[in-house]
Amino acid sequence: MSKKILLVNPNIMKPVVTPVALDYLALALEENGFSPEVLDLAFSDDPRKEIEQWMGRGEYLLTAVTVRNIDDSYFASQDFCLERTKEIIDQIRERTETPILLGGVGFSIQPELTLAYSGVEMGVKGEGEWSLPQLAERLAKRKEFKNVWGLIFNEKESYRRIPVRYGPLQDLRLWRREALDNLRYLKEGGMVGFESKRGCDQKCTYCADPLSKGRIIRCRNPEDVAAELAHLYQMGVDHFHTCDSEFNIPESHAIEVCRQIVRKKLDRKIRWYAYATPTPFSEELAHWMEQAGCVGIDFGVDHGNDHMLKRLGRAHKAEDLEKTARLARKHGFSFMFDLLLGGPGETRETVQETLELMKRVSPDRVGISLGVRIYRGTALARKIIREEGFAEKNKNLQGVIRGNAGMLLPIFYLSSGLGEDVEGFIEKQIAADSRFLMGSRKNVERNYNYNENSRLMEAIKQGYRGAFWDILRRIGN
Repeated sequence: MSKKILLVNPNIMKPVVTPVALDYLALALEENGFSPEVLDLAFSDDPRKEIEQWMGRGEYLLTAVTVRNIDDSYFASQDFCLERTKEIIDQIRERTETPILLGGVGFSIQPELTLAYSGVEMGVKGEGEWSLPQLAERLAKRKEFKNVWGLIFNEKESYRRIPVRYGPLQDLRLWRREALDNLRYLKEGGMVGFESKRGCDQKCTYCADPLSKGRIIRCRNPEDVAAELAHLYQMGVDHFHTCDSEFNIPESHAIEVCRQIVRKKLDRKIRWYAYATPTPFSEELAHWMEQAGCVGIDFGVDHGNDHMLKRLGRAHKAEDLEKTARLARKHGFSFMFDLLLGGPGETRETVQETLELMKRVSPDRVGISLGVRIYRGTALARKIIREEGFAEKNKNLQGVIRGNAGMLLPIFYLSSGLGEDVEGFIEKQIAADSRFLMGSRKNVERNYNYNENSRLMEAIKQGYRGAFWDILRRIGN
């Protein structure tokens, strides 16, 4: 029986974003005696034609498709990306009788609904470095496979879920990133992703990361992370971005990752960006991030009103943002504060208070997401169902409500307390202040929805590198 396994990236969103998981999975499969091949459609002008060519290369034991995005999570666009992924899956199914498996961060948020929508029989929730080789081994030997960790499969017209078990991430050696054309991702995407940990233990009411990545933080070996960056640098990649939910949790691990980067003498060779929470962000961490070549940080601050922060489940307070901004500025980072406006209890007064705080604290950029994407299984979804009711008559709900009880299709909470034309109200508050970006396509100059962002794509084509928000900052000045 064939030992070949096809790994498929169906994400055709532009600018391109590195499907890091496929690099890691390919390495895990190789180490277990399989022959992975990657069909990366991110750069394809004609996915159907490319699928035809690949499926003609011979039979595969398994075709595994990664689902990074269900939708783009922006209220203004509500782009249901899974629809395009389904089209690609359908095209693959037309040309093979081998099993198709779904996985990935987006898939793991709502696996059963994603399988049903896509018409696929099985998928893996959670980490695939253990589950995928185990599944492949059992398929190859024609053994029982329906007890593989995290496997979800259709059985008698309903889905059965095997519990997710997270392995010891620190034992994995993931440094050899050779399955993808990472240099091309740098050239056409401006940066290449890497991760130092998985999982998130924060209590944000709206966030789907704990659903997809687990609530227990699992840290990679810092030496392995640095070795991965060194290996990619030898390939010509010199701009990176973390894929961690929050790079600075736990802070001690983040510091050790930075120290290992310095020990590898990469600090003067590479430039990288991180997602981080406003606290903890100590002088020591800022120092080591600067020393290790970090040049920019996207802080998920969410809000500047303490009452709203509490409602959103955040641990920091508005006063913490000034200290975070001061430290970031002291150590020379470009930094953005990302806001999430429109949640339960939001009013024009709380929005105005937050925008005024942003002007005073003055990060290099402020990202504004208006409307909170609701995912089934989050604390916010449970609260809405329990207290407000999930129905079309709920005046705080926007998007697809009828026939969408599972919340797979885009649905958002936008507080009715904001009144009419809230975008116009916000635009008036920020006026011509170039520090503010909004997830809207109405104002091209302010737009920081990275889905089909033409200004961003053109800047990368011209040679700009780095985090998308920082590229927009530089071309906006």
